[in-house]
Amino acid sequence: MNRYPAWKYVILGLSLVFGLLYTLPNFFGEAPAVQVSSAKATQKIDDSMVGRVGDILAKAGIESTGIFFDGNSVKARFASTDLQLRAKDAIARALNADPEDPSWIVALNLLSDTPRWLTALHALPMYLGLDLRGGVHFLLQVDMKEALAKRIDGLASDIRTQLRDRNIRHAGIDRVGDTIEVRFRDAETRERARAVIADTSPELTLTASDSGEPKLIARFREDAALRVQQNAVHQNITTLSNRINELGVSEPVIQQQGPDRVVVQLPGVQDTAKAKDILGRTATLEVRMVCESPDELAALAAGTVPFGCERFTERGGQPILLRKQVILTGANLNDAQAGFDGQTHEPAVHLTLDAKGARIFRDVTRENIGRRMAIVLVERGKGEVVTAPVIRSEIAGGRVQISGSMTTQEANDVALLLRAGSLAAPMEIIEERTIGPSLGADNIRQGFHSTLWGFVTIAVFMVFYYHLFGLVSAISLSVNLLLLIALLSILQATLTLPGIAAIALTLGMAIDANVLINERVREELRNGATPQAAISAGYDNAWATILDSNVTSMIAGIALLIFGSGPVRGFAVVHVLGLLTSMFSAVFFSRGLVNLWYGRRRKLAKVSIGQVWTPPTAARPSARHG
Repeated sequence: MNRYPAWKYVILGLSLVFGLLYTLPNFFGEAPAVQVSSAKATQKIDDSMVGRVGDILAKAGIESTGIFFDGNSVKARFASTDLQLRAKDAIARALNADPEDPSWIVALNLLSDTPRWLTALHALPMYLGLDLRGGVHFLLQVDMKEALAKRIDGLASDIRTQLRDRNIRHAGIDRVGDTIEVRFRDAETRERARAVIADTSPELTLTASDSGEPKLIARFREDAALRVQQNAVHQNITTLSNRINELGVSEPVIQQQGPDRVVVQLPGVQDTAKAKDILGRTATLEVRMVCESPDELAALAAGTVPFGCERFTERGGQPILLRKQVILTGANLNDAQAGFDGQTHEPAVHLTLDAKGARIFRDVTRENIGRRMAIVLVERGKGEVVTAPVIRSEIAGGRVQISGSMTTQEANDVALLLRAGSLAAPMEIIEERTIGPSLGADNIRQGFHSTLWGFVTIAVFMVFYYHLFGLVSAISLSVNLLLLIALLSILQATLTLPGIAAIALTLGMAIDANVLINERVREELRNGATPQAAISAGYDNAWATILDSNVTSMIAGIALLIFGSGPVRGFAVVHVLGLLTSMFSAVFFSRGLVNLWYGRRRKLAKVSIGQVWTPPTAARPSARHG
């Protein structure tokens, strides 16, 4: 009746091992570290940097406790801050030959001090949020009207070029608010223009008007306008993510809040002025012709720069000479997407230019077939060549393809660089907060103490009131906390103050399930059931009530998770996971302990569940259990 099969105890044992392994990293704290990341948008970091950093430290006689590559940066951990500072200087000197133009950012950071054998099992600590670690918080407002206006201006210029190329005469094209008005001298010309615009600009809806003179009024379809605004927000988030790498922040939070706002949280950053400078930084794109005449190539080999050329660096680090004349800028680029060549099926990047850019590009490519054209990303006055393809034929229509010797990932990277050179729409900081590290440490200490003393108080009360069953409840509550922390750690969740509040709430709800079980067992004993039957019926009857109460709470938690944002969402994640772990620990785990203790006794006379009170008239000898 009250005996678990062996496989259930195996599950209990494995859950305990899982909880201990993945909770353990949270107790080792943080160690001083040095972070190496790319300082240039055209330069990618890979795992080969781990070896370079290791060699530099070995030559400098500096011992590290671990070097890791996390996909965006390489981090080296040290035993003391003195070694950290020495390592930072040594790595910066070795990697950046020119301190005025650094290729790599070498920043001080903090890294988890988890032992290697735990990290090999992917057992890592939870991240600490802004309110626990300190840092800066920005709420930025994206100017959606400006994003839409820029796109409308580009379309107006495109329409002007399309009508001119097809020899369709118009009486003027103007942007009026969120619409484009195209005037004509007669209705027949208007209908010809309508067919051309509808074919080349499917995102527009066209309305004919005969008030005063024949006109076409073009406006964005609702879905197209929404897509332009969403793309502007997503591109801004991508751009901000690229820029924040320079700050050396290990776990920044950059997420959309509502349709037109972006939240940026930078844990560990205290220099607000530098953070603002990075977030507001601008970059531009330039298209130039490559200097590749024999004399110019000879000058490049000799280390000199001929008249009319400038020296740049390609993505692979090779020098290249470009004409000083800028053919196009990023202002002429509407979009850049990765794709495939229609003929060779090789990875390619597809660019969309505005009308002015399309006209210039057509003329330049017609006159320079067989020559190389370079696309340059200019940031803080310094440019770097993203790609320099050979012009194979005249390119008209404003749609440009870059292909040749690229992998799919490289095509995605180039498209991202071209799109993220500058912000798609202006952003304004509408909220700013700075949290000091001392305040974060106080929050951690107070949150830990409140959870600890709450747990101790509950455990003492349960043992006093329910005796051995109360001890079982306290043990299952500790297992619940262990499993919850382990799940949050394996998911690499960010712990915040609302998350600590959710943990405390989870403990309260979990012990409530144990109280229900214990009172059900007492009720069965009062009704005259034998101790073994009372234990079995108590757990079975309490399960339906526990499930109902947790399901209703989980519905509320899922609603917070779906519709909430920021701290509310963090609270909801801990709350939902806590409900799952509490049902496992309060029912499955606690019953396993009770079965282990009482289940093997065939003739059980009494159970230790505290005083079973019965009315004096109905008192029976078997109704009192110590």
